[in-house]
Amino acid sequence: MATADVLLHPVRMRILQTLFDADPMTTAQLRDRLPDITPATMYRHIAVLAEAGVLEVVSEKRVRGTVERSYRVRPEQAVVDPAARAAMTREDHQRSFTTFAASLLHDFDRYLAGEDAEPVSDGVVYRQAAVWLTDDEFAAMVEEIENAVVSRISNAEEDGRVRRIVSLIVLPDKAASKKPAPDAGTKQAAD
Repeated sequence: MATADVLLHPVRMRILQTLFDADPMTTAQLRDRLPDITPATMYRHIAVLAEAGVLEVVSEKRVRGTVERSYRVRPEQAVVDPAARAAMTREDHQRSFTTFAASLLHDFDRYLAGEDAEPVSDGVVYRQAAVWLTDDEFAAMVEEIENAVVSRISNAEEDGRVRRIVSLIVLPDKAASKKPAPDAGTKQAAD
């Protein structure tokens, strides 16, 4: 598993998101998908990810005197290990979340920039919900969500299938949980 510093850099996160569950891509193909990243920056960050074992080379071929490599993500290496997460400070989490949110914004902007973007018919969904759960109920819900997504990751690209990016953000709402308990003699209003 890689460190948070390796994975949570804005450019490296965008490279990983582009490669996740996609066919292997060359640096040139990645540059076509991420045209705002300069070639030198792209090569440098791919090298960091490859050196950390997050990307692996799946093929090499000679093109005009150079070697062109195709890369894919090693999913088991593309996560911050639990010990590294536990060692992260609040500032580290703030920086990491900001990078993640910026990456989501970039993905959405890229989608909307497409001439054929139709958010309603394309099934674009962004919503938030608050749920009251015990720790056990929360763990079960996370497992259900992970299973729902992971069970579909190996779907092949076929007619009618559209590649969709699924992101999940879970935060405790501690402010809501610190409400004073109702007085024994006070009747609660029904929702």
